[in-house]
Amino acid sequence: MDDKDIERNVKIDPQVSDEILPRLYSIRDLKRLIRYNSEESISRLVDIIMGGAITLGSSDVHLEPEAEKARLRLRIDGILQTVDLLPLKLYRQIVSRIKFLAKLKLNISKKAQDGRFGIDFEKEGREIEIRTSVLPSSYGETIVMRILDPVALLDIEGLGLRPDLHQDILKELKKPNGMIILTGPTGSGKTTTLYAFLKKINHPEIKIITIEDPIEYQLPGVSQTQVNPQQGYDFAKGLAAIVRQDPDVILVGEIRDYETAHIALQASMTGHLVFSTVHTNDAAGTVARIEALGEKPHNIAPALNVAIAQRLIRRVCLECGQLGKPNEQDFKEIKDGLAALPSTVKVPDFNKDTKIFYANPEGCRSCNFTGYRGRIGIFEAFFVDDEMEELIQQSPSIPALRKRAIEKGMVPMYYDGLVRVVNHISTLDEVHRATTKVQINEES
Repeated sequence: MDDKDIERNVKIDPQVSDEILPRLYSIRDLKRLIRYNSEESISRLVDIIMGGAITLGSSDVHLEPEAEKARLRLRIDGILQTVDLLPLKLYRQIVSRIKFLAKLKLNISKKAQDGRFGIDFEKEGREIEIRTSVLPSSYGETIVMRILDPVALLDIEGLGLRPDLHQDILKELKKPNGMIILTGPTGSGKTTTLYAFLKKINHPEIKIITIEDPIEYQLPGVSQTQVNPQQGYDFAKGLAAIVRQDPDVILVGEIRDYETAHIALQASMTGHLVFSTVHTNDAAGTVARIEALGEKPHNIAPALNVAIAQRLIRRVCLECGQLGKPNEQDFKEIKDGLAALPSTVKVPDFNKDTKIFYANPEGCRSCNFTGYRGRIGIFEAFFVDDEMEELIQQSPSIPALRKRAIEKGMVPMYYDGLVRVVNHISTLDEVHRATTKVQINEES
């Protein structure tokens, strides 16, 4: 979609922005506001829903019709939370308003549609893009709106990297060529991390070009282009064109096919620093994934600088979190995990008297009664030196590559999560939710 096709901007009702949203602290507050204003104009009600979702730090808004009601849910800190069950008549009016804003066809309800619109928070001086997806379902149209708030963009210092890993990645960002690949499932923060990397290296002396699907955030000083498969402009064709634009740094939103993988690898070996993502479960799976697309190990090995896997875990709410001594099982798990870490990872002393945070099951208004507020990344990364390059050229299995990477100092995400626990950032339950334990001292 070209810039000229970007949908209309919506200015939040000043009364909603100035009087209602500042009083909004939790999902329960938003539920009361929706019910109180359900008889008002639909425009005002949509303002309250969207403004409330943004104020509460939601990443997505879900409207899901059921047999007798429609469910309104917000995804906050990666977890969906129900706001309210809406009457179907009200839901249909809300759907019509949202489709109108996103310039979708109002008379089509049996086909999927995608659109977007912008919301202006004039008082705060920021514009937020809402990417809208409409999908037909058994009881009506399901709508999911992704909230792209520029405030969510982080500097590299805000990603939550361990100090030792932070320094190692900074060294990689200073290299003039090679490939840095982020891996993880959808919603694991890969794009946020890549944008933080670009922000770190962005300066007038270098040219940065990205090809994305779609462009999520505008980065000043960076040339950004969006794929358009309907017009024959996909990642491979876009990347081939980008290479002819004399860039120093290239970001490819995702490597999905052989042609894109091949061009990206070749670019990284011909004087370009290339960032991209693939979908794998861990860092060690990166090489196998690119091989599965058809690329040869002898091309992957010299091109790859570092593969980084990541997940997001929730931060414990500091307003209501409960400090306590771990039980015997938790203590042994944490103690054994910390003992297996390489000496480069600095952690506080952990003993029988050490307390860790547990989420308050009842929560508080500050955390929407969940016990958690905000998220932080946990990471694992293996760096390709001469020895790893030689191993990759032998097309090793994922366990073999993981084993050697760990022997050379890679800290799996599970153990990185344990570091967050002893540093009072998150809880052991969150680490278990987001990761699978990998043995450091033996074959996984």
